[in-house]
Amino acid sequence: MKIEKVKGKVVKNMTYQQIKWLILMLPTLSIAIWEYIRHTFLMPYVSMEVGNILSPLIVFGVTVIFLFKLFSILEKIQEELNKERAQKVALQERAKIARELHDGIAQSLFLLSIKINKLGKQAKLDSNPHFIKMKKTLQHIHENTRQAINNLRVPPEEAEFPWTETLVQYIHELEREHHLKVDLQWNINESLLSTKDKVELFACIKEALFNVVKHASTNEVWIDANQNQNGWLCKIKNKCSEQHIKRDHRGYGLQILEDRAKAMGWLFHIQLLHGDILVSFEKRR
Repeated sequence: MKIEKVKGKVVKNMTYQQIKWLILMLPTLSIAIWEYIRHTFLMPYVSMEVGNILSPLIVFGVTVIFLFKLFSILEKIQEELNKERAQKVALQERAKIARELHDGIAQSLFLLSIKINKLGKQAKLDSNPHFIKMKKTLQHIHENTRQAINNLRVPPEEAEFPWTETLVQYIHELEREHHLKVDLQWNINESLLSTKDKVELFACIKEALFNVVKHASTNEVWIDANQNQNGWLCKIKNKCSEQHIKRDHRGYGLQILEDRAKAMGWLFHIQLLHGDILVSFEKRR
């Protein structure tokens, strides 16, 4: 059996073969050694009938003591090998997706930004607030795409990453780049969140904040997340004009959030109160 080199670690083929040969030969060797000792040293003391009874018992004892251990080592090696192969396939798939994003969407967005800049100069729209907002939105999408490409190219860390710190860092960067003020009250212990919860919740928070940057009439956002006996609850609130509430409160961005929440089995709520949009995600045990 050929064992591949993955992540700089090599499981030696000879060791694997030795384990298999030991599994095959150990019962034979044990009975051969027993018969030799029996006929050489124990014949005056052990009768033929007793010796015949002891032979299968000795083989069984050797099997229990040694072969189970060898089987366990063999299974562990196989599990590690399968895990490394799965990681290798995942890394190859990530690299493939990164190439497709770079050669397709990223290049298209770059070309679109050039055309929009050219159109703005020709139509003298550089001072138009709607045109400026559209350029910023396109730039933000382009930056997100490039960041996604970079994330796909970097192998994921096996150790648990500081998810809360990553969230706080992202919010600080968003505040700095878009002059956004985010009041973050985060009281959910990371142990309550599975890896998939962390990925999806982070994506939902990013989408909600991006919607604020694109559509909201204010630069203030409140994020309040708490845990309870039944699970956890995350609320995101921002002020918004009445016109925007009537037109876009069920827009594409919020529909994405709702679809993500439903896919995860979370409860999703949208409330429109006194000029505020309150979006909440709740997971119950």
